[in-house]
Amino acid sequence: MIDVEYCRLMAEYNGWLNEKIYSACAALPDAALHEDRGAFFKSIYLTLNHIAYADLAFLSRFTGEPAGGPPLGEDLFGGFDQLRHERTQLDRRIVNWSSALTPEWLAEPLTYTSKVDGKVRTIDRWVLVAHLFNHQTHHRGQVTTL
Repeated sequence: MIDVEYCRLMAEYNGWLNEKIYSACAALPDAALHEDRGAFFKSIYLTLNHIAYADLAFLSRFTGEPAGGPPLGEDLFGGFDQLRHERTQLDRRIVNWSSALTPEWLAEPLTYTSKVDGKVRTIDRWVLVAHLFNHQTHHRGQVTTL
């Protein structure tokens, strides 16, 4: 099982890496960010949007905010500048959230309904938190390839 220190470290790491990747992406023309490059989410922009979607969905499950989570598959912010701004806010939120975690909270199961397939699942929170951070890393890797 992961512990709260791991969560805090990964939250800080996540914010640091997002700042680096968003800085690199900011140097690209808007057309390059939105170009269909054949990736699962097509473009750099939509892959970054998906990471934000997933982070918001996980936080919704963990904290109830936002209630119900964001809509699946939509452009959440309407452009790179707004996405970058929201990413910064989201990374701060993840750091603050991780600083309040307890071993007891991590050990408890969480039941939720997936927006991807509609299935109800019950999984220990620590597994879902590990997936939150792994998911970010996985898709940032895709962005660096694109």
